[in-house]
Amino acid sequence: MVRTRFITSGLAAAVVLAGCAKNPATGANQLMLVSESQEIQMGQQYDKEVIASIGLYPDPALQTYIQELGTRLAATSERPKLPWTFRVVDDPAVNAFALPGGFIYVTRGLLAHMNSEAELATVVGHEIGHVTARHTAAQMSKEQLIGLGLAVGSIASPTFERYAGTASQALGLLFLKFSRDNENQADQLGLRYAGRANYDARKMANVMTLLDKISQQSGSRLPEWMATHPNPGNRLQHINTMIAQLPQDFAGTMVNRDSYERRLDGIIFGMNPREGFFKGPEFFHPDLKFRMSFPSGWSTFNGKDAVAAMSPQQDAVIELTMVKEGSADQAARAFLSTAGMQGGAVTRSRVNGMSASEAPFGATTQSGAVRGMAVFVEYGGGVYRLLGYSPESRWSTNQSVAQRALYSFGQLTDPAMLNVQPQHLDVLVLDRRTTLAELAQQRPPPVPVATLALINQVDEATPLEPGRLVKWVIGQPLP
Repeated sequence: MVRTRFITSGLAAAVVLAGCAKNPATGANQLMLVSESQEIQMGQQYDKEVIASIGLYPDPALQTYIQELGTRLAATSERPKLPWTFRVVDDPAVNAFALPGGFIYVTRGLLAHMNSEAELATVVGHEIGHVTARHTAAQMSKEQLIGLGLAVGSIASPTFERYAGTASQALGLLFLKFSRDNENQADQLGLRYAGRANYDARKMANVMTLLDKISQQSGSRLPEWMATHPNPGNRLQHINTMIAQLPQDFAGTMVNRDSYERRLDGIIFGMNPREGFFKGPEFFHPDLKFRMSFPSGWSTFNGKDAVAAMSPQQDAVIELTMVKEGSADQAARAFLSTAGMQGGAVTRSRVNGMSASEAPFGATTQSGAVRGMAVFVEYGGGVYRLLGYSPESRWSTNQSVAQRALYSFGQLTDPAMLNVQPQHLDVLVLDRRTTLAELAQQRPPPVPVATLALINQVDEATPLEPGRLVKWVIGQPLP
């Protein structure tokens, strides 16, 4: 639930021309608008926002593991003295990303789909490559130079992102899109660092094959990795060409398949419904015991500290957050006292039996005037802020549908929704020769067999030998 903020040019003001310098990883001359110290400072700043917006996966053992693995890889790079930080974020998507200055993130969804430490090492090495080659810093420099702000990869469109509270600068950094040349370069550096750390770098090809299959299963919607890491033509072929150029003696290199998969036993798989989930346009939050109806056809977003939706025309936003004030009236007055805000009279009301305060508001932003409605509801010992807003010229068109959503906020009482639990991975040791399809008949999973085949990187009809570890999904199907 990202709190509303109006993006400023403060970061841009901090950017200074550092001149043309030789890149330590590539040897090429590179125009850079940020110095290394500024690069580190940016990474530290946005690391905090990543944690607030996405959240860390609450498993200290996995956090320690990824930090140790990443540190070993980064030590082989051309920038070993950066304050390298590696984190597992609590996101079911198959993705990894880097911030300037040495901040690398892998999702729990990525971990669940990797089948060996060597595969993971090539992914982490790839992200390290984006940092050592200064792709993240260079991309930010270009964005700042042309005055377009950060390339936000949230639900907000480029023309509307300056209005939307969910379009935080941190999320923009996560979704910086790299060029094909940059991706090729990061692949090459990933192979380099994995090989230097004595991993079997050939496993990068397995990762690319997996990502292609995820893309095929997702249909028209690109998976997060493909959306943020463009496919440079036939990327798998290109990686195999680079692998063929490596020294071909892989004897003694590490794969660490079984030891890696055992670390995944018990990890949450897929969406964690305890943190809220959408079922169509309906949003349910079991832990906080509320529900809310968003407009049909709107794009929706559920973050750690915000729930939001955007209209199909990308000209209106509905946003739900919690606020620190102790009452609805205090929260309304604090909101309207924000600099640049013009508010109407605060009216006390009730929303589905709960005490509330509401007020129309307007705001002046860098991109023009905004109008909307703010509703503050006291519930569960806290105060929820519900906002609906548009550019001023579009508010009359969107007002009724937005307000209908705001007033739908209410108590969640359905036991099926209140008691829903996340699914987990269970790492099995096969006691006989079998296939995933056969095994699914004996112990039905809550996910399709195709999903099990994907995370185990085998065909569902492939015979698997006794003693092999298999990742299985356990739990109840989601409502």
